[in-house]
Amino acid sequence: MSTRQVKLGAMIHGVGHGWGEWRHPQALADASTNLRYYQHQARLAEDARFDFAFIADSLHIHERSSPHYLNRFEPLTLLSALAATTEHIGLVATITVSYTEPYQVARQLASLDHISGGRAGWNVVTSWLSGTADNFSKAEHPPHAVRYKIAREHVDVVKGLWDSWEDDAFTRNKATGEFFDRSKLHALNHRGEFFQVKGPLNIARSRQGQPVIFQAGVSEDGRNFAAQNADAIFCRHESFTESRAYYQDLKQRAASAGRNPDKLFVLPGISPITGRDREEVERRYQEAADLVGIEDAIVALGRPFNDYNFSGHDLDAPFPDLGDLGANSHKGTSERIKQLARDEHLTLREVALRFAKPERDFVGLPEEVADAVQAWFEGHAADGFIINSLLPDGLEYFTRYVVPILQQRGLLRTEYPGLTLRDNLGLEVPANRNARPRQDEAVA
Repeated sequence: MSTRQVKLGAMIHGVGHGWGEWRHPQALADASTNLRYYQHQARLAEDARFDFAFIADSLHIHERSSPHYLNRFEPLTLLSALAATTEHIGLVATITVSYTEPYQVARQLASLDHISGGRAGWNVVTSWLSGTADNFSKAEHPPHAVRYKIAREHVDVVKGLWDSWEDDAFTRNKATGEFFDRSKLHALNHRGEFFQVKGPLNIARSRQGQPVIFQAGVSEDGRNFAAQNADAIFCRHESFTESRAYYQDLKQRAASAGRNPDKLFVLPGISPITGRDREEVERRYQEAADLVGIEDAIVALGRPFNDYNFSGHDLDAPFPDLGDLGANSHKGTSERIKQLARDEHLTLREVALRFAKPERDFVGLPEEVADAVQAWFEGHAADGFIINSLLPDGLEYFTRYVVPILQQRGLLRTEYPGLTLRDNLGLEVPANRNARPRQDEAVA
């Protein structure tokens, strides 16, 4: 039996990541705004003992955006509803630092943490689509490097606000009339380059102390930020070799930052497809592949390049020279795409389909998918995975057929070990920075 176990998150993405998934005969065409759909997916993941459910988000759309992006729930509202119909699974929301105020984010996530009994997580993003600025009264989108400077200060302020109240501050003594101990309430009084926040926050710490921090770092700035601040990292990689190199790089950066690298979880996103026999596997793979047309693939390819319109280029000519396009949007992903096109001498059509068609790494019979999960996990290319569903019943198939095999091998839990997301991930409750001096004095 393995002592180290696979971490699993379920990305619940409504009508899907792409443009054609909603057209599948079994798909709910209104899934992105259908609460029952999200409740069902969350229960599937919880019954399989997943660590968390993850709701992605962005704040800018246009007429070429995918169906899910056009019409979907706001993450914190949705996860608050899911908190009422689940008991153990973590609830992770994407929230941008570039277009929110730290006090607002700290309060909202702390509220979700209390509502859920300590199961909240924050996927910190900087927003790469420049059109987002148009929705928030901003003259321009911050440059890539500036966005990460904002992120560092924003997260520091949020964490500071979460420590406004010491854990035993609220005495609620009816006899004396003391509702709280004034010595255990702390203002932040932050004055920085981007934010000025006095505090304190008007909600106490939850049972897990602070929500868990997630991040997706691909660029140099992103990797450094994730290694210094995140508890878990989302990523996407083409191969085992590439993922293992990324894994080792992030672990080394975490150690250099003075952190325990074993407490930083690297979680690639995968899209497993399985079936009860070889024929069903191939049929299901083809169903997913058929949902992706070249027109949609070209539009999807434009997203990491700030929604660049590739339609004016010859599909069968070499991938176009885009210069530094993408450097101020999804920098890490756009640079990876350009490098791949150069290294393999790919056409625009080949690049678009490469990134839009289902990958084969986690496609096969249940034992084969479990073997791939185990190989990546034991080969130190991943600490776990974010499970994306390309088919309407993708999560159901994975939890029904693959999860039991992983559990039999001792790679996946059969019961939740605790009550909070930190408990289930094996993360300690962070000490309240304002309580440390008092604790130190008590020990002395």
